Amino acid sequence: MNMIKSAFASLVLAFITTGAFAAGGDVKHADVEFSFEGPFGVYDRAAVQRGLQIYQGVCSGCHGMKFVAFRTLADENGPGLSNDQIKAFIAEAGYEVEDETGELVPAQTYDYFPAVTGAGAPDMSLLAKARADGAVHIYSILTGYTGEEKEVAGTVLYENTAYPGGWINMAPPLWGDDVEYTDGTEATLEREARDVTQFLMWAAEPTLVERKQAGVRNIIFLIIFAVMLYFVNRRVWAKVKHPE
Repeated sequence: MNMIKSAFASLVLAFITTGAFAAGGDVKHADVEFSFEGPFGVYDRAAVQRGLQIYQGVCSGCHGMKFVAFRTLADENGPGLSNDQIKAFIAEAGYEVEDETGELVPAQTYDYFPAVTGAGAPDMSLLAKARADGAVHIYSILTGYTGEEKEVAGTVLYENTAYPGGWINMAPPLWGDDVEYTDGTEATLEREARDVTQFLMWAAEPTLVERKQAGVRNIIFLIIFAVMLYFVNRRVWAKVKHPE
């Protein structure tokens, strides 16, 4: 487990350091689509919940999510957990926060995921929005390993088609069948990569669905308003063009 958590630390570092690279060149992004894409896209609740499980079991030891409050796990457009489920999640994970005296006490639903300090442990709250193609980039790195490796100056490098130059010093963090999903879903590599990407995207943009819905409503309103304005305009000018 420590090896997997260390690998995820490298994943975030790799994600940030390659942010200046475009999707082209020697970077090969996976041809993958997500449910939240497009003007009518929404988050897959089951996938977000499974992604939360991967974050908690694999990533949380090295990476915090200090901008995400536990209560937001109740988001109907996200994880959609009940208040009791959130409390059980906090208790099972053993999350603690400092009270006004500096003592560690059990976290409550109104608290935030703890930050993880230390070198090489950037926060994952906004990881999916660190670049325009963030979701595809995360998925591509997680699934881009070829199985080839080599040693350079005492460091083992792993071939990854989604990384500039094709080699990365991060061992594969996910393998498939290395996570036992609580909902019984088969944990393939592609499934795990999709699920954790869904969760990280929701964490970075929890209001994405609401904004899309608001945008659609505004467009419909503008269309109706434009049609009404057209007919009103025709009626007003009809008296000028065809006086009685």
